[in-house]
Amino acid sequence: MQSDLPGADTGVALASRRQQALTPAWRAALLRLAGGWLALFVVFLPDWATMARQWWDISTYNHILLVPLIVGWLVWQRWPQLRQLAPAAWWLGLVLLGGACFLWLLGAMSGLDLARQAGAVAMLGSCVPLLLGVRVSTALLFPLCYLAFLVPVGEELVKVLQTITADITIALTHLSGIEAVIDGVFIDTPAGLFEVAEACSGVKFLIAMIAFGTLAANVCFMRWSRRVAMLVACVVVPILANGIRAWGTIYAAQIFGIEAAAGIDHIIYGWFFFAIVLALVIASAWRFFDRPLDGPAVDIAAIGRMAWIDRAERFSISHRAALAGFVLVLGTGQCWAYAADTIEAPMPNRIDLPAVPGWTRVDYAPTIAWAPRAEGADHRLLGRYRDRHGHEVDVFVALYASQGEGREAGGFGQGALIPNSPWSWQSTAPAFDGGKGERLLGNGRVERVAMTWYRQGGLLSGSNARLKLAVIADHLLFRAEPTTMLILSAEDAPRGVAQASIAAFRQSTGPIEGWMDGIAQVR
Repeated sequence: MQSDLPGADTGVALASRRQQALTPAWRAALLRLAGGWLALFVVFLPDWATMARQWWDISTYNHILLVPLIVGWLVWQRWPQLRQLAPAAWWLGLVLLGGACFLWLLGAMSGLDLARQAGAVAMLGSCVPLLLGVRVSTALLFPLCYLAFLVPVGEELVKVLQTITADITIALTHLSGIEAVIDGVFIDTPAGLFEVAEACSGVKFLIAMIAFGTLAANVCFMRWSRRVAMLVACVVVPILANGIRAWGTIYAAQIFGIEAAAGIDHIIYGWFFFAIVLALVIASAWRFFDRPLDGPAVDIAAIGRMAWIDRAERFSISHRAALAGFVLVLGTGQCWAYAADTIEAPMPNRIDLPAVPGWTRVDYAPTIAWAPRAEGADHRLLGRYRDRHGHEVDVFVALYASQGEGREAGGFGQGALIPNSPWSWQSTAPAFDGGKGERLLGNGRVERVAMTWYRQGGLLSGSNARLKLAVIADHLLFRAEPTTMLILSAEDAPRGVAQASIAAFRQSTGPIEGWMDGIAQVR
């Protein structure tokens, strides 16, 4: 019924605006939150700048540019319910902030960007329970968790996805009647040699689909069984679809030629391919959507009935205490990181490749140039040994006074596989003595096996993760330990000779840890 009274519509509009207006408590709390976030962006600007460059420059992470907008939309959805709650500072929020800052500290000490960036994002989210309280944070739980997608993660999956895609592709190739031979991520067919390269691994579509699936599971479904099914589909479907796409390229090459097939693949591959896969997933899931369109994003009444929240609110503190704790946590983390970063182990003036019984130093003359990357190392050596049986082994040693940003022995792009070079990763290789084995292929014709070891204090391992943990332990305790990276490699022609050559060389050096320590002059 419409009112005939003058100004009735204006009164209703004013009442609506008053309902939407911020209360003094909310206004003050949001100003404190904005100030805290601004401080975090300033203090950790290098980490946010690095993430922003990755979002913009690396296609794998382009979808992250939408994540801040999505989080803002999720919060806006919940605002009608949020404004019914009273914001309050919460002491346990300092624990969350301290944990996030400690995660950043571990990344800063080890040079692991992923940990630094995850810590920076987690600190941003932990400010909400600290400055707005446990009830508001419970209502905002999903948007806060969704902030995790700001972290550029996924490159670690590339080699695994390359291998899975190659396995799917070769299976479909054989099913379609095409003769083909697979060697790692290389598939040889009558039309030519195909490589499931890093760009073809499908990692960027998988990461984007997981981000989409997580959002859709929350926004479109109420039942947990359907949410889980949605997430499983967003993992399985893009992996299978990428294998089918790679097979389609090989199949087309048998008919139209390899150049024409590559051109077709370049047209299909990209966000156009992602859009098709995304549309298929949405179309399949549409009929199972069970969240009402007009339903609230969060159930405030249910939050009010949670007994644990009543108990948690006993840890409320004053806003001044919360801000003081905020400053203390950030200051402690920064000072600790700075102190640990100044620790460096003493370095010898020079190092040399030692004599090895039964082996002779010869000129280093690889068929295709190969020189492992070790940015930030204080010393690097590369040489070749030969024994009387004709075995040849290339030895690369890098010695670091410390590990950190720009000097990571196991960092991305460091070690045996040189980015933007004639060399491609082919497959893993059998390893020994705890090392890491890799098969590399140069220009599609020269095979090489590389075995990598890291030495840090008492650690000897080919695992980058174990190296990071050892570095973190040393930095936390302010121990100065050098890091040594050793790579033994040999060209594999005929197949199998590289493994035999490296094994023979290893036997001649004696215990590998003692040999590495002798080169580094640390024992």
